[in-house]
Amino acid sequence: MQSPASEVFVLDAAFWLIIVAIITLLFLSAFFSGSETALTAASRGKLKSMVDRGSRGAALALKVTEDTERLIGAVLLGNNLVNILAAALATSLFTRLFGDSGVALATLVMTLLVLIFAEVLPKTYAITNPETAASRVSPIISVLVLVLSPVVTAVRWYVRLTLRAFGVRTDPGEAVLAVHEEIAGTISLGHSEGAVMKDDRDRLLGALDLKHRTVEEIMLHRSAIEMIDADAAPQAILDQCLRSHFTRLPVYKGEQENVVGVVHARDLLRAVHKLGGESGSVDFRVLDVAMKPYFVPETTTLDDQMREFLRRRAHFALVVDEYGALQGLITLEDILEEIVGEISDEHDKATDLPIERSDDGQCVVDGGMTIRDLNRATDWHLPDDHANTVAGLVIHESQSIPSVGQVFSFHGFRFEVTGRQQNRISRLKIRPL
Repeated sequence: MQSPASEVFVLDAAFWLIIVAIITLLFLSAFFSGSETALTAASRGKLKSMVDRGSRGAALALKVTEDTERLIGAVLLGNNLVNILAAALATSLFTRLFGDSGVALATLVMTLLVLIFAEVLPKTYAITNPETAASRVSPIISVLVLVLSPVVTAVRWYVRLTLRAFGVRTDPGEAVLAVHEEIAGTISLGHSEGAVMKDDRDRLLGALDLKHRTVEEIMLHRSAIEMIDADAAPQAILDQCLRSHFTRLPVYKGEQENVVGVVHARDLLRAVHKLGGESGSVDFRVLDVAMKPYFVPETTTLDDQMREFLRRRAHFALVVDEYGALQGLITLEDILEEIVGEISDEHDKATDLPIERSDDGQCVVDGGMTIRDLNRATDWHLPDDHANTVAGLVIHESQSIPSVGQVFSFHGFRFEVTGRQQNRISRLKIRPL
């Protein structure tokens, strides 16, 4: 039979053993909570940069975050195991010390300990420097994910089957946010917070949007194309090229739909000089110096078209629709302007301002100005889903071709038609309501 002193000694040893176990479990809970926050908040771009500098921990972090669902499942499983075990030990300890009231006391104490030391503290540290924290915890977490993989896989399939019973289907291969959307959102957020300047935002978003915009949206419409008649007199062709602001002009034969070549002013002047044009008269065939025309579909994306321009070492293309009819033309400069903004040279007219201000403070714009250019210049957000130009937007919303003086209000703006040429709206006044 044991003595009272021996019984007290056994109780004291068990007490301290449970205390050490609870502290250890709280430490593990803090590790799991901080690891979850660090690995989910870490930027994969920054981790890749650390990998390039030789960080093995960052390489493991990149690998383990490739399957986010599997990672979260393993970390949550470990976190719940240690939290529940710690709560059970604390309840057992407090029940021994305080009887039935120990259950409520254990709940209160463990809630405070878990909240402060196992949740808020580690997650605050992890969110402060997620990439560094992720690279430090990734070696242990990668082993944990591997060990708990069978259990996590079973849980994943059970969850998916349960969600499917409620009509919710999950695609494990589909990211919650596409990389493009994530980058664009980060840039816009940086601008709204003042970290990214407007010009920088416009350039970065312009480059990202090239994949989602087509040639049709930015091409010069066929009604505004300056062309050369192949049957015109040589002197008239030369005079037209010298007067033109453009270095490349399409050549048509018979009707303007029938484009048979493209003349570069440099090639034309070389041909004239070779024929002795300095004597005052010229005699040449324009088709002999014209290049073969390059046609592209109007549905080609700007990104693909820019790559094709670079591959062909070309700067000029004619745009056709699905029936082969001429719709307009596009140049490499047009695509670059979508990124860097309007590009002007010494031959552009200084008075050709895209937006003017009227005496009453309204914006006066050309009807052919694209909605995207207007939004970039004014930081407005007019929709361009149904029309590319400002005039097209007014026609779409009004379901008519307005007359001069008509006023419309939609999308939070007031539009006044101030100019019209035949069936085309040539000038508008716009102001926010």
